[in-house]
Amino acid sequence: MILIACSSADLLARWEQALQGIAEVQAVREMDSLLLGLKRTAPQILLLDIDLPGFSGPDAVFRLRISNPGTRIVILSGPISENAELALFKAGARGHCQRDIDPQLLKRVILAVQIGELWIRRSLTSRLLDELGASSGSAIQTRRAIVGRLAYLTQREQEIAALIANGGSNKQIARQLAITERTVKAHLTEIFRKLGIADRLKLALLIASIDNN
Repeated sequence: MILIACSSADLLARWEQALQGIAEVQAVREMDSLLLGLKRTAPQILLLDIDLPGFSGPDAVFRLRISNPGTRIVILSGPISENAELALFKAGARGHCQRDIDPQLLKRVILAVQIGELWIRRSLTSRLLDELGASSGSAIQTRRAIVGRLAYLTQREQEIAALIANGGSNKQIARQLAITERTVKAHLTEIFRKLGIADRLKLALLIASIDNN
């Protein structure tokens, strides 16, 4: 199910029409209704207009992610700075696009986020990885250290890391490589250990940042 949160009736109608056939769609027009709708429906995707009354920016995104960890948030807005967009992703957003996005492209955004991808400007992937990976020392040094460890991955681990970066789920990867999901999980555990990272989001960002350089 996809929940759309936007105060504009015109935009709501446009987005609902664009998403017909993908999933059940519900719409709300203010923050209180959004919070209630999330509790009642636990949607897979939340399309959230940044101008929704009561929305408080990255803080609101963070609270929504904490209270609804299974819901993936896609932000829609007018033009915003890279710093503002980066703050939304650091808070937990999984995608960002312009609110006047072409309906067919909006479908692509939803399908990408559903399978675990981020919909983010390519120029921001390295910055986001730096922010998420800077637990000790400088972010640049941290990223270089992680990149250096990629050489210690086996060929199979490198294949799985690349598929994760392309948004593959454990089930999809298992099917593509003709192995079990349990084996995929075991490989991922070893990849995370070798790279010193904690989750597939950081792994995907790491691979994306290397591809962009």
